[in-house]
Amino acid sequence: MLAGMDEVLDKEGLAAWEAFVFAHAAAVGRIEREFAAAGVVSLTWYDVLTALTAAPGRRRRLQDLADEVVLSRSGLTRLIDRVEAAGLIRREPCETDRRGTYAVLTPAGEQAVERAWPVYARGIARHFADRLTGEEKRVLAEALRRVRQQPTV
Repeated sequence: MLAGMDEVLDKEGLAAWEAFVFAHAAAVGRIEREFAAAGVVSLTWYDVLTALTAAPGRRRRLQDLADEVVLSRSGLTRLIDRVEAAGLIRREPCETDRRGTYAVLTPAGEQAVERAWPVYARGIARHFADRLTGEEKRVLAEALRRVRQQPTV
């Protein structure tokens, strides 16, 4: 460990962080491969489409969508271009802000989500949930909710 690090971060905190990061990467990588093998949209596309599925009117402003799927604005613009070209979403101008644009889920986008969900559910179960006890799932969910809800500085 680096000198002085234990004043900022204890060994348990570092171990928990590393376990989280590497477990996330491993599970997501496995699920992404299963998406590809099943011939459904990519996991990144799925995240965008489900964010729209959950939104009122199945639409979100692009700036809000970027926050929802944790992408940079430029990364989201390139992704939205590809998802739109595939016919899974369409863009609509914002009536109240000429600079704003909505991403709107199309019927084809809804179908893509419906086709991908069983693959995703099986992957989450196989590569994550089935590896934990009921109590571990509860504790982990609560702990990660606290981390996510922490106010930004």
